[in-house]
Amino acid sequence: MSLSIAVESPRQDGVIRLLNMSDAYAESLYPAESNHMLDLASLEKPEVTFWVARINGDIVGCCGLVEAGDGTAEIKRMFVDPTARGLSVARKLMETLEAAASEKRLEAIRLETGIYQPEAIALYKRFGYVEIAAFGSYQPDPLSLFMEKRLALT
Repeated sequence: MSLSIAVESPRQDGVIRLLNMSDAYAESLYPAESNHMLDLASLEKPEVTFWVARINGDIVGCCGLVEAGDGTAEIKRMFVDPTARGLSVARKLMETLEAAASEKRLEAIRLETGIYQPEAIALYKRFGYVEIAAFGSYQPDPLSLFMEKRLALT
């Protein structure tokens, strides 16, 4: 098995398939007002770095890092194809985005996830993310969990 992570355009069939799967999953768990997904056009903006994970060339995961312009960034659209779960794809995506955030000298990475996604929450906690209050344009939502990891600037 050959796992690779690279910055790529989100506008490709394999990524669109993952985003559609992610949307359907979120819609099955939460009402529309509690889903905070970025659309394809938003993922193509200059402040977004978008990574694609491939196993043997096949797209199996993705995530974006959206810089806020204030020294922080937010993880968006982190998703791994269910057929590739358990193969360390999410871990490798997290390691890659955190390394990029450090290179950009960002102070913190933030995220919003849903309370009914224990695997995602466990992943973020393993990487040292802690719960925080709603940030940016988010409003408090009993179905949302907001998390942050402060990065050491060297």
